[in-house]
Amino acid sequence: MYTKIKLKNGLTLITAPLKETKAATVLVLLPVGSRHETKATNGISHFIEHLMFKGTTKRPTSLDLTKELDAVGAEYNAFTSKDHTGYYVKLAADHLELAFDILSDMLLHATFPAPEITKERGVIVEEINMYEDNPLIHIETLFEQLVFEPHPLGWPISGPRSVITTIPRFRLLAYKDAFYQPRNMVLTVAGSFNQRRVVSLAERYFSAAGARSRRPSLNAVHLTQTKPRATTMYKKTQQVQLCLGFPGYALSDQNIFALSLLAIILGGNMSSRLFTVIREQHGLAYNIRAGAHAYQDTGAFVVQAGVDRRRLNQAITLILQELGRVKREAVTAKELTDAKEFLRGKLVLDLEDSESVADWFGKQQLLLGKLYTPQQRLKKIFAVTAPQIQRVARDVITSRRLNLALIGPYRNGQPFTKLLKV
Repeated sequence: MYTKIKLKNGLTLITAPLKETKAATVLVLLPVGSRHETKATNGISHFIEHLMFKGTTKRPTSLDLTKELDAVGAEYNAFTSKDHTGYYVKLAADHLELAFDILSDMLLHATFPAPEITKERGVIVEEINMYEDNPLIHIETLFEQLVFEPHPLGWPISGPRSVITTIPRFRLLAYKDAFYQPRNMVLTVAGSFNQRRVVSLAERYFSAAGARSRRPSLNAVHLTQTKPRATTMYKKTQQVQLCLGFPGYALSDQNIFALSLLAIILGGNMSSRLFTVIREQHGLAYNIRAGAHAYQDTGAFVVQAGVDRRRLNQAITLILQELGRVKREAVTAKELTDAKEFLRGKLVLDLEDSESVADWFGKQQLLLGKLYTPQQRLKKIFAVTAPQIQRVARDVITSRRLNLALIGPYRNGQPFTKLLKV
């Protein structure tokens, strides 16, 4: 289902063919994100992602880059997370070489024109404003800040305005030159292609030696929380956005499979426990969900909801009651079977698309250093038992590690801590 090759310059190439498609996705991932930054550079990974689209030695302007991709109807974008950055092009398979050409040109030959840096500072500040003005999005940042700070995992990916408006060009270039080298790259191609041609294209377009390359060090997370915590961001709203949760498991931890199933049972779909109780039975929220978020060395288990501010305390209490119940009582056989089939079905639908397949293999290689096929992952998921889920629930869901983040008309989270018992 996939092939992995290490090129002479250290680049890792993964190919994953799909038979029933005429499209292909080329994805390049790098192990740089906001967790690798310092206070003085917080936001630099995201800033560089923006600047990659601002011109190269071969294509001096942003328009020179984008018009070639637009001319063939390609989809293309980039993203920065806390532990990696990615760039991709998805297009008709007969234009595959163009994706290699554009991506390699951007990643290896971007010029970072000073006037574009100046303009992009304003763009990113407006992006920060957009996120902070949207409680549905910003609540996740506030929650992880509470869970992980002072570690960089608790910092915003976009950085603070003070860094974005002042970080000098030479520092941006130095960061890019240090990490944006082939030996740090995972290049994944998924869809319709000829294997020999893809290897040839990779060797041709990503042949730079990258002698100055270094891999960002992983600053280990040490969590010391011993009692419940609550934080707020004041915003005059009718609906309160909340995140309630706990530190979780790392990507490589075998408990992540049981925790993922627990998240489905509690808040993964419209038939989940929390959706049924909070929305259907009590009408407290339009949307509520649970999720298990994992990083290389830690993670978080979180319940997120938007609730009526007049009934916030009731919503928190009911959520905590359901979390307590899953610790005391094992999930039913039907709940477990349904959760497993839900994950299997979602995975089947996702992997119909070349972009999702590239993401599946690329991120595993980058963050885990090894690859699992969908079948291998599903085997681990289907092996999880109800007692394992209860054990994981008892391990993760504890009062002393409970965190609550709120965005609404509140200036102090302390009054809510009296509710935080599970």
